[in-house]
Amino acid sequence: MRRRGLLATSAALATFPRPAGAGCPEPRGTGDLLVVVERARGSVLVAESTRRTILGRIEGLGDLSHASMVFSRDARYAFVFGRDGGLSKVDLVERRLRARIVQAGNAIGGAIGRDGRIVAVANYEPGGVRLFDAESLDPLLEIPAIGADGRRSKVVGLVDTADGGFAFALFDAGEIWLLDVTDLAEPRITRFAGVGSLPYDGNVTADGRFYLAGLFGEDGVVLVDLWHPEAGARRILDGYGRGEAPLPVYKMPHLEGWGTAGEHLFLPAVGRHEVLAVDRRSWREAARIPVLGQPVFVVVRPDGREAWVSFAHPDNGKIQILDLERFAVAATLSPGRAILHLEFTPRGDQVWLSARDDDRVIVMDPRRREVLAHLPAEKPSGIFSTARAHRIGS
Repeated sequence: MRRRGLLATSAALATFPRPAGAGCPEPRGTGDLLVVVERARGSVLVAESTRRTILGRIEGLGDLSHASMVFSRDARYAFVFGRDGGLSKVDLVERRLRARIVQAGNAIGGAIGRDGRIVAVANYEPGGVRLFDAESLDPLLEIPAIGADGRRSKVVGLVDTADGGFAFALFDAGEIWLLDVTDLAEPRITRFAGVGSLPYDGNVTADGRFYLAGLFGEDGVVLVDLWHPEAGARRILDGYGRGEAPLPVYKMPHLEGWGTAGEHLFLPAVGRHEVLAVDRRSWREAARIPVLGQPVFVVVRPDGREAWVSFAHPDNGKIQILDLERFAVAATLSPGRAILHLEFTPRGDQVWLSARDDDRVIVMDPRRREVLAHLPAEKPSGIFSTARAHRIGS
């Protein structure tokens, strides 16, 4: 009886909320959080969308001039990939740095595996992919990106796939690789060589079936059906510039910021002032939407009605809103100076925009197109919602 009473008391204590200590924030859920990169400061801000406030800052993350991040399955931790090769694990509940390693000389992003146990990093220098234990950040495996020409290549467009593996592109070698890590002792690589000149970025469709990589060295996109990799890599949208001289590229478009609505995929064109609408059933061009400048991110509102487009310099103080029923520009906004990124909340009630040169984040109601809040941030760039924890390729 005494033992049973002790067990009952212990269970009650385990479920009773503990008071927050001096160095521990009050416990809260993470479902409404967004993480904002402060690129010049080497820090991230943890913000919440319910009341639109900043909860705290986590510092000491190194060079975040081209930073991205992924989240653990429970959305408690963010894994931040820095340009200096740094991999940082930050605790969004306690708002502190849990672990940090510098695993390469120059890195461009990463991914987290389907089961949340493996974090993969795409490296420019040395070219390749390195895998780490998500709990400890201990190294697990290194995959040198050596192309068919025998030279080491920069890796771009690294994403997780629905089968628990990873897909990525070799920028210099013009290849796409699929990595199967079912057995870390004997990883399997499927290589697609000669896919095109300079694949610069890649992403996987929301259902996890198709991997697409954009080509910087020529007009076109490469597609791999992950259900049927034996079919090889397929070229789509070949020659979408139609022989016209390409315009100067001031900032690389991001396929990671493409949008999907219904049966269409919306992509920023390279060297064109256009957004391409692609029919996902035929993978042919359905329409092209003229926009005011070089598009960088094309982000679809969660209900699929609109896409919000950001631009490279000198048009990066503007946002254009596309009506996806009519394939036309619906509005042009000038929300701030140097809009580098935008992120919708999961149900689309808010859109968050980073205004680097205004040192603030702008929160808007996307339906009314009204500003809801201005939040201070030092040179903000990427904004990442914890909803990404539950999406393939995010």
